[in-house]
Amino acid sequence: MTELRPETRTVHLPQPPLNGSRPIAVPLYQTSGFVFDDPAVFADGMNRPDGAFVYGRLSNPTVRALEEAVAGLEGGAGAVATGSGMGAINAVFLGLLQPGDHLIAQKALYGGTAAVINDLVARFGMEVTYVPEDDPEALRAAVRPSTKLVYLETIANPVTQVADLPGMCAAAREAGLVSVVDNTFASPVLCRPIEHGADVVVHSTTKYLSGHADVLGGIAVFADDGLYRKVWKFSTHLGATADPFAAWLTLRGIQTLPLRMERHCANARELAVRLDAHPAVAAVHWPGLPTHPSYALAAKLLPDFGGVFSFDLVGGRAAGERFMSSVRLALLAPSLGGVETLIMQPSTTSHKSLTAEELVRHGIEEGTVRVAVGIEHVEDLWADFAQALA
Repeated sequence: MTELRPETRTVHLPQPPLNGSRPIAVPLYQTSGFVFDDPAVFADGMNRPDGAFVYGRLSNPTVRALEEAVAGLEGGAGAVATGSGMGAINAVFLGLLQPGDHLIAQKALYGGTAAVINDLVARFGMEVTYVPEDDPEALRAAVRPSTKLVYLETIANPVTQVADLPGMCAAAREAGLVSVVDNTFASPVLCRPIEHGADVVVHSTTKYLSGHADVLGGIAVFADDGLYRKVWKFSTHLGATADPFAAWLTLRGIQTLPLRMERHCANARELAVRLDAHPAVAAVHWPGLPTHPSYALAAKLLPDFGGVFSFDLVGGRAAGERFMSSVRLALLAPSLGGVETLIMQPSTTSHKSLTAEELVRHGIEEGTVRVAVGIEHVEDLWADFAQALA
């Protein structure tokens, strides 16, 4: 080739070889596509999730590293990373359900998931039956010929009911249904739903997996390779693909996940116990308290009880709003799983799309305050809560 002109040389930049070494950290492949010498390899990569890297919407080395990492943590056959947790949930719902299908979901759900299910019912003629998260017999009684899927949350948002995953997933499998479990609140450190019979596990990687409030992402992990390939193919058309930089940041976060979860849980325990004894608090919802309805099940299923809890103040909504306006260290903000402690009012934020009747079904009162406990020193957190309660 003749000597290239500057206009061409600035486009075709050299890429240094690794010369036998390999990087310690997963590299960030911030590229939209990949170049081929062999047309057959190019074509093959377009059609399967484990083929050659072709185009960012289909596959990317950094994103695949994240998918393989989380699939390994959850014990799955494969994973599809997405641009958000809701992207993962929608990819699974839309990839596996058809108009007219019936699905069974637990009564207490994240507000965004509940809104998606309501939309599927309204727009596609689907049907939904809600059952308690710990009642396999209610699940069995709800099954119809048109039932295709069961949807559960390991630890429910925000009142922290714990699902009977072994019992519910077994009942789903008996009926030939796909069981999907949102494991965001537990993380793979506290629970691996596939070990309890789940077919699909979803996460908002925005939360504990990335862990630093600087990433938006989601992932769906599949126990079965065929199910994985089916949803991967649909997700490439849906376009909910994870960004390589977000995947790279999430991989960095995962390396400290066990350490962070230990502190999140320890801090949550101390705060929940102290709040439960405070005269200004009407109720605390954390499955590690013996008074919580899910305590016995959680103690059997989980090694610890998570870093999120909610509580109701004497005085209801007005008292809750005064508390949230009075904290100085905790931050009034959405999301969870970062190093900072965050508080919010679910009835006006994460679950704002629900009707008053639906809020009651989820166990949420107008004044319920949700706390996503960070990794600060617990005595500093308690001092902040105590002054706000006063």
